[in-house]
Amino acid sequence: MKQQTLLKTYDFEGKGLHTGKYAHVTLRPAPADTGIVFVRTDLGGLRVPALAENVSSTSRSTTISCGKASVGTIEHLMSAFTGLGVDNAIVEIDNKEMPILDGSARFYAEAISADGLQEQDAERRWLTFDHEIRIENKKTGSYIVITPSEEPSVQLTIDFNSRVLGVQTVTWTPGTDFSTEIAPCRTFCFLHEVQLLATLGLVKGGDVENAIVVVEKPISEKALRRLARRFGQPLLSVTPEGYLSNLTLRFSDECGRHKLLDLLGDLRLAGAFLKAKVVAYKPGHALNTEAARQIRKQSIQ
Repeated sequence: MKQQTLLKTYDFEGKGLHTGKYAHVTLRPAPADTGIVFVRTDLGGLRVPALAENVSSTSRSTTISCGKASVGTIEHLMSAFTGLGVDNAIVEIDNKEMPILDGSARFYAEAISADGLQEQDAERRWLTFDHEIRIENKKTGSYIVITPSEEPSVQLTIDFNSRVLGVQTVTWTPGTDFSTEIAPCRTFCFLHEVQLLATLGLVKGGDVENAIVVVEKPISEKALRRLARRFGQPLLSVTPEGYLSNLTLRFSDECGRHKLLDLLGDLRLAGAFLKAKVVAYKPGHALNTEAARQIRKQSIQ
């Protein structure tokens, strides 16, 4: 299979989920063997290759850094590149965090898939293995197992001990329509986490338009009004299913699918596509990016 890049240039803009800072992003085609490279146009064109060794933070999102330049919340775009089969691209951005848009990879995927990709005169680089790789967090019980396979696939399970979410298991194979089945799935958090995240200086750009908020416990009308002011909304409620506001889920297991979206994006920091079966249980950005690091170390080039 040949490498592929974008057929044309695409522009996006919006606020970052955690910093709240506004950014303009341009996706550009790139020559064969470039990989995915972020370019900080506001810092004189400093480049940050999207590789696991450049991961500098995994606090509720994935940030990569190189020298003075960093780019945060890259996982949704990286997932779109992976799900659509983009080998090479330049991502120009004029701030330090990618726009959250609607909290998913939907707009990236829709724009790119509408035009298709251009094939390049070089064979695709595949990362292959002659042994199983296992990464785990014994404290949380989370793990990722990567097994050699000619047919790539991912199976992921989330379990937050949540009465609302339950246990969700989702899968991805090359036959999955990423644009319609995975890309539209939005990021999520629990209502009881919102105040803590704000205290940590995160979710400054978060609102009910770009995140699913899960409500585990009853909440008073007074608290709902306070949240409405926090999110700049005239009114908030809790759905019978346990989600903040009059939210319509795009899939019954949208939260599980979003975690799969994140995993696909983070694993792409291994630098190429995987010939492997991936099984993940309760993964997060720290575990995902450690898996990408181990893949880079242990794969057969």
